[in-house]
Amino acid sequence: MGSNSYFNENTLEDLLDEIKYVYLSDNRPWVIGYSGGKDSTTVVELVYKMLLSLSPEERKKKVYIVSSDTLIENPLIKIYLNKMNSLIGAAADKNGLKMYSRMVTPPANNSFWANVIGRGFPTPRMNGSFRWCTDRLKIAPSAQFIKDVIDEEKEEVVVLLGVRKAESIARKKRIEGRELANRLLNRHETIKDAYVYNPIVELTTEDVWSVLLKMDGGKTPWGSDNNELVQLYSGADSGECPFAGVQAGGGQTQSCGNSRFGCWVCTVVKEDKSLNGFIKSGHRELIPLSEFRSWIMSIRDIDEYRENKRRDGTVYYTKNNEIGHGPFTWEARQMILRRLLETQKVMGYELITLDELKAIDKIWDDELDLSRRTLVELYKDVTSETLPWDQYKKPLIDKETIDELEQLANQNNVPFDLVRNVILSVHRNKNYSNPKIMRGEVTRLLNQQWLHYEALKEFEDAD
Repeated sequence: MGSNSYFNENTLEDLLDEIKYVYLSDNRPWVIGYSGGKDSTTVVELVYKMLLSLSPEERKKKVYIVSSDTLIENPLIKIYLNKMNSLIGAAADKNGLKMYSRMVTPPANNSFWANVIGRGFPTPRMNGSFRWCTDRLKIAPSAQFIKDVIDEEKEEVVVLLGVRKAESIARKKRIEGRELANRLLNRHETIKDAYVYNPIVELTTEDVWSVLLKMDGGKTPWGSDNNELVQLYSGADSGECPFAGVQAGGGQTQSCGNSRFGCWVCTVVKEDKSLNGFIKSGHRELIPLSEFRSWIMSIRDIDEYRENKRRDGTVYYTKNNEIGHGPFTWEARQMILRRLLETQKVMGYELITLDELKAIDKIWDDELDLSRRTLVELYKDVTSETLPWDQYKKPLIDKETIDELEQLANQNNVPFDLVRNVILSVHRNKNYSNPKIMRGEVTRLLNQQWLHYEALKEFEDAD
């Protein structure tokens, strides 16, 4: 063990006793955040082992294992996580534990593809700016699950996370003479009736692997082998992980430990080391994902693929006094969807769900598509298959009328986007009995900044 190891001054039994102490101290249900990675796996395994040590009468409260599927997870990680969740749920039921495994996802109308392809959100930048994805895809679904548990149980909850300190000071046994509320539990930053407990906060990376691979010979209480997790980490780093000395079965020593599994289409980093590591280690079936990711990053800031106004109709100027980019154009969104479906077809693996496609179709109907047929026809063109709701898609206006309206708009120097937006707004609001609603919406559209920014700019410059 290293000089900072928790186990230099404490034993595994000490850690299990602490977890037991917290569990038995009150009746608040537990929610464990489980990503399938080494830290959260350690937490789940320790809690499971602690529960097995209790009498049936002591297992008085529920423990929820919640995993977040962003719908753009690396396929290898998603397959592994689904497998682990199924095994944990089945084993807990067999062992008579009140432990329940749940997978949460973002709502279909707020998924990554619903926002990029549906609403035209530009992908997050490599410098981290406009990083809209993490909260929508990961944090919000998990937080909603916790709130649902609070409502269902009518009780505060304790959230267990696999958070660890990078370095630790010299330690003493923490179980002695502590006050539970002050030492081990902290209030959740955003959820009112939730507390946070970090049981492995003082473990080093080496400690974590030691628990995973030495406790019960590397076998989990739910029947899997943690050497499979080692192989995932090793693959993600192409066999070059920075942590040495992990036995991975067959007497071989793997180097691994600091790799992180992210979304396969993540554009915040220049190079997805995890995805590329899997490819280099032999998973060549993932090459189309890497190619798609590189392509969508390459088109992000191309002028012809971006609107010159924000979604709310406002206009802004860059430091170079140029009009700033807004969302992806509708043509670009169609191009992205086509390429995504083509990639999905090549891989034979679902990259966008039917629910997401339906959500995108509705967004386009509400905001862009007078024909109401664009998405279903694009899908059929790429896949040669018909979407379940295809037959119900009837044009709001026939193609000949749309073409004529576009021609008239051009002849009269009226932006066709405005014509389309007014038609769609009238259609959305036609059933309201109060005419003020429709008038207010049309007035809002007519007064959007993008229609008048040139005149406003001239006025500002003159002033």
